[in-house]
Amino acid sequence: MNALESFETDRFPTSAGELAITFLGHGSLLLTFGGKYIYVDPFSRVADYTKFPKADLVLVTHEHRDHLDPQALAAIRSDSTLLVLTEACAREIRGGIVLRNGESRTVMGIPIQAVPAYNIQHKRESGEPFHPRGVGNGYVLDFGGTRVYVAGDTENIPEMNELQDIAIAFLPMNLPYTMTPAMVAAAARAFRPRILYPYHYGNTDANELVNLLKDEKDIEVRVRRLA
Repeated sequence: MNALESFETDRFPTSAGELAITFLGHGSLLLTFGGKYIYVDPFSRVADYTKFPKADLVLVTHEHRDHLDPQALAAIRSDSTLLVLTEACAREIRGGIVLRNGESRTVMGIPIQAVPAYNIQHKRESGEPFHPRGVGNGYVLDFGGTRVYVAGDTENIPEMNELQDIAIAFLPMNLPYTMTPAMVAAAARAFRPRILYPYHYGNTDANELVNLLKDEKDIEVRVRRLA
């Protein structure tokens, strides 16, 4: 059996062909589009990446080890693999394209925008946010007009109000590092994705989010194995 067949995959039509999203676990995704394999935050704990296809493109949201995993990256990188990452990640992994918050670039024909990802409320005992402003990225990718937002580790920050026409969104829901279900629901109401996946949710009960958004008929919440 193909190693990817043991993971859930959802498929979406776009104006430029099918987009398949495979849910590898935690914050790790595989997006397949136009014959290209696009990985987000590959993490060795959730899968054996040596059994997967080599990456055409890898997106890394920030430098924490459950998102920037050198072992997983080494397993899927080839000489032609492109990386999009943050400045902090680029200090550890060479050969990537650095995008700062607010910057955009088209990579392999896919428009990619880096958006802020940070904490406002949840902080370490020192008072430092778990994810300081300006360090991490979320990414908005455009697949034939179908816009996918992968938020990275963030809370429901004001910049989410500026997001437009998001078809598919991945929002993190693990405490104390990112959002409560109520915060995810507030974020979803702010920019109204058509399909919302809670991800990186650890031991949080994803059904809480389903219940909070049950009356929002234009937002479909889908729960997949992304703990």
